[in-house]
Amino acid sequence: MFQIAFTQVLLTLFYIFPGYALSKMKKASALHLSTLSAVLIYVCGPCLHISAFLSMDFSWEGLKNMGLFFVATFILQAAFMALLYFIFRRRRQDVIYRIFTIASTLGNVGFFGLPVIRALLPENPEVACYSGIYCISMNILVFTMGVFCLTNDKKYMSLRAALLNPTMLGFAVALPLHMLTARNFIPPLILNAVQLLGSTSTPLCMIILGIRLAQTPVRQLFSRPLVYGASLSKLLAFPLFCYLAVLPLPLPLSFKASILILSATPCASIILNLAEMHRCEAEFPANCVLVSTLLCFLTIPALTLLV
Repeated sequence: MFQIAFTQVLLTLFYIFPGYALSKMKKASALHLSTLSAVLIYVCGPCLHISAFLSMDFSWEGLKNMGLFFVATFILQAAFMALLYFIFRRRRQDVIYRIFTIASTLGNVGFFGLPVIRALLPENPEVACYSGIYCISMNILVFTMGVFCLTNDKKYMSLRAALLNPTMLGFAVALPLHMLTARNFIPPLILNAVQLLGSTSTPLCMIILGIRLAQTPVRQLFSRPLVYGASLSKLLAFPLFCYLAVLPLPLPLSFKASILILSATPCASIILNLAEMHRCEAEFPANCVLVSTLLCFLTIPALTLLV
C-alpha cells in the first residue's frame, strides 16, 4: 500500500509541472485562474462526485455507512478546529493564527483525495463516495465554523452558502441517481461524458496550483516557519487525530482507511478563497496550500503503514 500511495501521490503532483512551465513560458497567466477555477468548481467537481456515486451499486448498508461517514467527518473536523481555536485563544486577534486553525483542518479531499484513496482500495468503490461525503461535511463547516474562525465574527457565517454550493448541488443529483441505480438505464454516452469531465478534475486542479506556484518566489514560499507548522498539522496531526478516534470503533477497514487518507490530504484552496473574500492575509494561506501539497508525497505514503 505504501508503494501504491507513493506512486499515486507523485503522479498527482506531476500535474503541477505543466501549469508551472506554461506560466514561466508566459503561455498561461494567473489572470485566467478565476475562469479555470470556475470550470473546476462548477462543472468538473460535481461530475467527479456524480461519477463516483454511479460507479457503486446501491445498498442500504452502504447508505448507512455513508451517513456514519458524514457524521464522523463533521464531528472530527469541528472538534479539531475547536481545539486549535482554544489553543490559540490568546492570539485570536492575529489573523495568521486563525488561518492556521482552518488550514490545519480543511483539506483537498475531493480533487486530490479521491484518486489517491481509489488507487489504494480499488476493490472498494464506496471509498470514492466517502470522498464526496467528506466534501459535503467540509463545505458545511467552511461557511460556518471556518468563516467564523477566519473573521472572528459570527455575522459572516452563512447556512445558505453552506447548503447551496456546487458540491451540495452535485450531491443532490448524485444520491437519487445512486439510489435508483441509474447507471443501468442512463445512456452510456452520457455516463462516459460525466466520467470524462469528472476525471479532468485532478489534473485541472493541479495545473491551477502549478500556475499559482510559478507566481510565488521560492524564498518567500519556504521562509515562514508557521507555514510548515500549519502544513504538518494538516498532514500529520489532523489525520492521526481522526484515525485514532475511529480506530476502536466496529467499522469496516475501508471506512477507517478513508478517514485516515482523506484527512491527510493537503490544505484546501478554499482557505485562500476565504482569505481573499474577507480581505485577510492572502500570502500565508497560499503558501500553506502550496507547501502542504509539495510535502504530502512523504506524509501520505507514511500514513498508509498504519492501515
